[in-house]
Amino acid sequence: MRRIGPYELKNPWVLAPMAGVSEQPFRTLAFKMGAALCPTELVSAQGLFRANSRTLRYLRHDVAIERPYSLQVFGGEPEVMAKAALIGKEWGAQIIDINMGCPVKKVTKSGSGSSLLCDPPRAAEIVRQIAAATGLPVTAKIRSGWDHHSKNFLEMADVLGAAGVAALAVHPRTRAQGYSGKADWSVIADLKRHVGEKFCVIGNGDVKTVEDAKRMLETTGCDLVMIGRGALGNPWLFRQLEGGLPPTPEERRDTVLAHFRDHVVFAQDPLSAVRQFRKHLAWYAHGLHGASAFRAEVNRLDSVDAVESAVNRFFAQAEGDASAANDDYDVDYRQALG
Repeated sequence: MRRIGPYELKNPWVLAPMAGVSEQPFRTLAFKMGAALCPTELVSAQGLFRANSRTLRYLRHDVAIERPYSLQVFGGEPEVMAKAALIGKEWGAQIIDINMGCPVKKVTKSGSGSSLLCDPPRAAEIVRQIAAATGLPVTAKIRSGWDHHSKNFLEMADVLGAAGVAALAVHPRTRAQGYSGKADWSVIADLKRHVGEKFCVIGNGDVKTVEDAKRMLETTGCDLVMIGRGALGNPWLFRQLEGGLPPTPEERRDTVLAHFRDHVVFAQDPLSAVRQFRKHLAWYAHGLHGASAFRAEVNRLDSVDAVESAVNRFFAQAEGDASAANDDYDVDYRQALG
């Protein structure tokens, strides 16, 4: 099952909604590389409801490429969430995704994110009110539970399914785990067996390679695979999942430059864009010879021209470094994972 509401997805590969990463430039790049769905990063329902200009900027999207356009919102009040979703629909949202998994304290303390795991009836009411207000398919992303003693993902599936959820993504770690330890894929398999064909099940967690993604599909039976950290610095992963080739050094350079230039336009502030894009440059360089020196260099740069010069010089000749390719300690992914 690859259908979410009226939308039949072309393949089972989904980009995860990541804070500070799943902005328009990266989403459109992932779509071009072959991703079937790319939800936005989490957007504050309160910010939308109050017409906060900074929050509204997150709604910008490429109408021609981002189809379907999935907007992820977070909040804890059903009425506010429904009104925020209506604003999202006015901006072109075709799917409303609800964040019920973010473990960050500043999100959970407001009754949002993974705190909704502790109140299934309120979580269901949010789904119900958004669906009624917008008429759009509503999806949600949860965790296996709040902590080891309260893994209630099956209960969440039941109440959210009864409320009309069209798809449910599960990250098989508890809120207490954060992003530590190993994702328990048996949670995904249990969820899929439990709901059958009632709605689409999306697996997420520890998918870094083509082999990981295909193994998740095969071993859990999930309908779609959501890829987060594995796509950072490697949007070509989506192409390779469909049988395409990895990038040449020249393509890598050209893609990084195009992404950077799109980000400069999106940020509307060159200096801010340079600073924000440093994390992407670190991810793009991961696993290549000279990556550490390159990261140290770009972290000192503060102009668009200087960054473009550094990118041209490094990526046009960068080759893989087998000794560092699997060393995640070499790169900080926490900025994206929240």
